[in-house]
Amino acid sequence: MSRRLTSPARVAVLGTGSWGTTFGKILADGGADVTMWARRPELAREIAKQHRNSDYLPGVQLPANLTATSNLADALRGAQQVFIAVPSQSLRDNLVAVRPLLEPGTIVISLMKGVEKRSGLRMSEVIRQGLDIDPSRIAVASGPNLALEIAREQPTAAVVSSVSLETAQAVALLARNRYFRTFVNTDVIGTEFGGVLKNLIAVAIGIVDGVGYGENTKASIITRGLVEMTDFAVAQGAQAETLAGLAGLGDLIATCQSPLSRNNTAGRLLGQGYSFSAVVKQMQQTAEGLASVAPILELARSIGVEMPIVEQVKQVLDGTLDPKDIAPHLTTDSDEPQGERTNDDAEAPGGGVVWRSIKRAFNQLRDGGRSPHSD
Repeated sequence: MSRRLTSPARVAVLGTGSWGTTFGKILADGGADVTMWARRPELAREIAKQHRNSDYLPGVQLPANLTATSNLADALRGAQQVFIAVPSQSLRDNLVAVRPLLEPGTIVISLMKGVEKRSGLRMSEVIRQGLDIDPSRIAVASGPNLALEIAREQPTAAVVSSVSLETAQAVALLARNRYFRTFVNTDVIGTEFGGVLKNLIAVAIGIVDGVGYGENTKASIITRGLVEMTDFAVAQGAQAETLAGLAGLGDLIATCQSPLSRNNTAGRLLGQGYSFSAVVKQMQQTAEGLASVAPILELARSIGVEMPIVEQVKQVLDGTLDPKDIAPHLTTDSDEPQGERTNDDAEAPGGGVVWRSIKRAFNQLRDGGRSPHSD
């Protein structure tokens, strides 16, 4: 596939927070003509006239071929690709307005990393339902993408995923420039869940950081967190190698170690003793991990995947666990030695996680579907 288009592509970016604006800059720096949609007219004017977004990207100059409007129809008119970067919990409502304005054949790309709280659906699934379009016209982008670093043109990479490789390649062709490299895959489930789950682990890292624990604690939680992420995603149909790539391990490292991470910041405030409601009030932007904890745990329980890190994050959020007592990497079902990997557990004395999962399912059937008191 050619790396250059014969004429500039017309694209729209819906959402002018830090990540939406940064991705608009990525696309514009790659040669596309970009129109951003801002809910607030004053923000749209600042982007269009001054080429700045002082609320979310202070000090960053935006390209001349990037403009903005508060009129959704104007933003979508003639767009070959539409990138969506709104808070995950408001996506469905936004799609109601987008649907009648979307032109035939337009590719829609999710830049969001969350699951819908009320349904547990991934963002691409919400887009498919809300717009009633074929999955081959939907893509997702993910990776170690801290917005401010990229806006400052520090080099990084991302992955674009679609069930259609042709669609993924078409998006990747636009979403690349001298400081931003884009790879492709067709594992949408793994790519999306990598972006969702790393947020939850980053909240845990923030909590232990806020408490004052050191690098050993954080390293062990990150490592065991990747196991939880992989087990969950694979159980949902993802490919394990996706979680070892940019959308999994890469994003996990960046989000857990950086003070620029909203999820890490939210966790750090929790670790310092702030209540959940106080943290939400202090956060200028949405920390998607906070909203994703409950639906992810509900999904995990429904498929029999154990996620002790996420479980303890929820306990901290609920106020039932003191942040200083968080040690999810030490939580086990028993005192028996466990294999470090899931397949090691299958060969461990007593059968490890695999045997315990079978045993738990058997007990639930025996008890008429009720949760057993113990394993």
